[in-house]
Amino acid sequence: MSDVLIRGGHPWSFGEPVDILIRAGVIDRIEPGLEAPDAEVIDVPGRLVLPGLIDAHCHLDKTLYGGDWVPHSAGDSLADRVANERARRGELGLPNVDNITALLERMIAFGTTHVRSHVDVDPVIGLGGVEAVGAAARKLAGRVTVEMVAFPQFGLLTNPGTAEYLEEALKNGVQTIGGIDPAGVDRDPVRHLDILFDLAEQYGAGIDLHLHDPGALGAWELELIADRTRDHGLEGRVTVSHAYALGQIDEAYQDRLVDRLAAAGVSVATAAVYSFPIPPIKKLDAAGVNVACGHDGIRDLWGPYGSGDMLERAMHLAYRSTFRRDEDIELALRAATYGGARALNLDAYGLAPGAVADLVVVEARTPAEAVVTHPVRDLVMKGGRVVVRQGKLV
Repeated sequence: MSDVLIRGGHPWSFGEPVDILIRAGVIDRIEPGLEAPDAEVIDVPGRLVLPGLIDAHCHLDKTLYGGDWVPHSAGDSLADRVANERARRGELGLPNVDNITALLERMIAFGTTHVRSHVDVDPVIGLGGVEAVGAAARKLAGRVTVEMVAFPQFGLLTNPGTAEYLEEALKNGVQTIGGIDPAGVDRDPVRHLDILFDLAEQYGAGIDLHLHDPGALGAWELELIADRTRDHGLEGRVTVSHAYALGQIDEAYQDRLVDRLAAAGVSVATAAVYSFPIPPIKKLDAAGVNVACGHDGIRDLWGPYGSGDMLERAMHLAYRSTFRRDEDIELALRAATYGGARALNLDAYGLAPGAVADLVVVEARTPAEAVVTHPVRDLVMKGGRVVVRQGKLV
């Protein structure tokens, strides 16, 4: 791999334009006026340079992206959407490798370099979704990194045999397992969490658990999750996705719970979708709780929306959080970059010497402007290789 010199850009958090020298796919130096006679030079005068964007929560196996438009056919309740998906997956040929590939290509064009995808596993689906997402990821190897979470969409205890498929996924190389509403769906949060944490400890896996359960119920489950994370030595390896309850409890309880999550090293991932509650981003950040961001579903049987653009998704998070000041808007961008990297336990990520050269260059004066306007990605690099120019894959 040849050396590359990115000249004249304005990296996030740097006070002046600098050059970025990349050797063997890794950032070697970031300084003004660098010289590298043998390097390929890419001039980006005054443009903003960001680290690779990270979608820390999506569902690639469910997507209809790239195919014909499918009108949404589910009712408004969660149960309606679950039933709709179960009924129509086979009819629509899901999971579909071509759809997944098309969506990943779109995400790459928008500067996403890492994706965490929850993938359904159960006795009916088996590991078909894992195989389909894996096939699409292999097609795009070197352009994007995909981490899968084995996910019991239709329940862990209420759908007998699903726990065995979570374990089978771990045996087949999946490194993270998920759960869903231990109380609301499975009606037995203690047993649900025991299964997840015991599997994670046995296989050295991470956990990323969907928690939609509201109010005091969901908050109590967050307490259980924090306690088990600490007891099993999984600090930094557990994420709670959605965590609606954090946005629905009184401030005093919220403060105590946020401190408890911080002490246990539990991350929170949010997609800021529709009008569902979102976690208190500023309070979580101030307390040291890592916050990540993702799309959730993208054009699937759960809803027709989603673009694959993490700058746009960061804008939704900032807007839903009523962020207006630049420094607040940057918190949403941090969730779509550094927060995602921390949730995914990525080594050597960011804008610093020694970091892998996953970079995104856009025409914007500040990070907040990039979030609000989400301009065309002038340049995207993955591991020091240019994969996108002017919004198009190369």
